[in-house]
This record gives sequence, C-alpha cells and structure tokens, in this order.
Amino acid sequence: MSTVWKFGADVDTDQIVPGRYAPYMRPDADVGEAAFIEARPEFAKNAQAGDVIVALENFGCGSSREYAVEALRRRKVGAIIALSFARIFYRNALNLGIPLFESPEIVAALQDGDEVTLDIPNQRVRLGEKSYLLPELPVFAREILEAGGIVPYVRMHGRFPEEE
Repeated sequence: MSTVWKFGADVDTDQIVPGRYAPYMRPDADVGEAAFIEARPEFAKNAQAGDVIVALENFGCGSSREYAVEALRRRKVGAIIALSFARIFYRNALNLGIPLFESPEIVAALQDGDEVTLDIPNQRVRLGEKSYLLPELPVFAREILEAGGIVPYVRMHGRFPEEE
C-alpha cells in the first residue's frame, strides 16, 4: 500500500526543496531528506518508498531545479499524478525515472492520506474496491521509465529514445 500526499496548485520547486537545502549549499546532506521540508515537514519525516503525490495544476513550476526532482527520486516516490505539470519539471522527472500522469479523475478521487495500490504495469490505481485507469504514457516515456531514467536508457541502448 502507498500513502497519498495531496497538494494544491502551483507547487513550485522551491516548495519541493528550498534553495538553502540545495546540494551545493549542503554537500554532505541528503537532498531527499529536504523534500517539502518547509511546505510540508511531515512529508520529509514520513514519506515512504512507493508513496504517491497527487496535486492540482502546474506541479513543479518555478525554477528548473533538477535537485527538487532528485529529492523526490531519493524518497522513492512511486508516481506523481496531477492536473498538469510544469514542462521542465515533467522532463526532469521523466529523465530521473519518476512516473508522471495527468488525470483529473484520479486527482478528484484521491484525498490526502488515502491508502492506495499503485500498479503502473497494469495502468491502475486502486482505492479500496474502486480502480482508476492511469493514462497511457507515450512509448518513449515508458522506455525511459522502464530503464530507470534517461542515463540508464542511454547506457543500455547507446542512444536517446526514438533515435536511429
């Protein structure tokens, strides 16, 4: 089971990891421990591998801090489901192997603290007896995620997705 952590709209990268927790500011600290440390301190303390972030529109807006995504990767977030994502955040998350889905139905259905079963291979999120279909990802995105991110993908294939 995975816990749902629900957020509102316009969650920016500074809320995900404030600048003063950037790896270059604290080279000996684990950036994963700073995830939502000020915006939602209980996340930094209690989030478990496989937990699901659910949010309204424009998740990951603001600066293009890849370490904000890295913090969520280190927390082993199972997926992020939102109404929409900032484009740079979306690509950074995909590159680091975090599955992202845009689904108004799932965002409306899931509440903070819900216990769900995340079944990405079968494109499902289950809440009790109710099952919700995750949107199908583009082939290139599935390939990157299955490899564990863009770097493992390139190491495995010697090229970027869809290159000849």
